[in-house]
Amino acid sequence: MQKENKQLLIITHLSQLLDVITGCGGFIVPLIIWLTQKDSIANMDENGKAILNFRISMFLYLILSVPLILLFGLGLLGILGVSILLFVFPIVNAVRVSNGQEPYYPMSIKFL
Repeated sequence: MQKENKQLLIITHLSQLLDVITGCGGFIVPLIIWLTQKDSIANMDENGKAILNFRISMFLYLILSVPLILLFGLGLLGILGVSILLFVFPIVNAVRVSNGQEPYYPMSIKFL
């Protein structure tokens, strides 16, 4: 039986912000939490997959932006846009989860 733990779900979303504080960990920490808790915490599987799909998608968008810097200079706008999304949406979705809503990450490609 799965137990409900909104606080751990919130922490999982906010752990993505470790990239801002430490420069790394924004992908690894949610991955570890998801892998270890997906079967025991209600909604962890759904939230973890949403987070990981978002992080993988944003990484791909960053990779695609780099050549655009050399070609058109538009890559800088892409990098800025992805950076803003990586900062704002973990906070937005932590609030959504605390209110009992499902997470929503824009521009996410479903990998998992």
